[in-house]
Amino acid sequence: MLSVLREIADEVGPRAGAVGRVADYIPALSGVDPAAFGFAVAGVDGEVLGVGDWEVPFSIQSVSKVFSLALALAGGDSLWARVGREPSGNPFNSLVQLEHEDGIPRNPFINAGALVVTDRLLTLTGDARGAVLELLRAESGNPAIDFDAGVARSEAARGDRNAALAHFMASYGNLENPVEQVLEHYFWQCSIAMSCRDLAAAGLFLARHGLRGDGSRLLDRSAAKRINSIMLTCGAYDAAGEFAFRVGLPGKSGVGGGILAVVPGRCTLCVWSPALDRHGNSVAGVDALDRFTTLTGLSVF
Repeated sequence: MLSVLREIADEVGPRAGAVGRVADYIPALSGVDPAAFGFAVAGVDGEVLGVGDWEVPFSIQSVSKVFSLALALAGGDSLWARVGREPSGNPFNSLVQLEHEDGIPRNPFINAGALVVTDRLLTLTGDARGAVLELLRAESGNPAIDFDAGVARSEAARGDRNAALAHFMASYGNLENPVEQVLEHYFWQCSIAMSCRDLAAAGLFLARHGLRGDGSRLLDRSAAKRINSIMLTCGAYDAAGEFAFRVGLPGKSGVGGGILAVVPGRCTLCVWSPALDRHGNSVAGVDALDRFTTLTGLSVF
């Protein structure tokens, strides 16, 4: 497997940053090197291999939504009365669909849907951001993982669109907690910094059909399957169809440049390269995952 990663790094790595741009609408992310590239693979046995900048922490942003969704669903499936499971076809921060669909977000991975998930997790735990951080530390085996306060403050300062989404849903009764609290936990959750190594390891419960690293069960097999299916159909914003076509794996991207992907029963993958396409997905990251599934034949199809 390491030879495959090295081949991909030799092919894709030198092109990283040549196309796309970093998420400079979040000021704290504007200074990230667009040419950075890291790739890690974590097997269900716990072994993690990587190449390039695979041990450099980066802002995981929307990749955190996978973990907040898992924790919310661990508390029951009542969440599905408040958020849908369909691809959006619109940008991840669009207000348009909310108005047409009476304040019910299309899926849990667009920003509106993720705010509902954070709200549900806040009701269940009293500390949504802390619950996500605790899960990531435990599953990665790295207790040093933490929030990036500068990124969190930067997102809050530019968070008017997310605030509008939250207030709009609150007007339909689709938030249980005060808007300000939900937004605060959401921004801090997205600010968590992790490496490809840690994020690949943290996501292994999805490859293990819901089992955590210590052998306990976070999700039943059905819930793990459903998260993977939503990652496949909705995880790459409004380019999810193209991602499924090229990569053929459940995946979740973030505007920090990271992508987490799952090969059920085998392994999890994390690739990071900060230069994004117009949909908010890492250009080199998608290329690398495309090459991985082509070279290995590992795909859900």
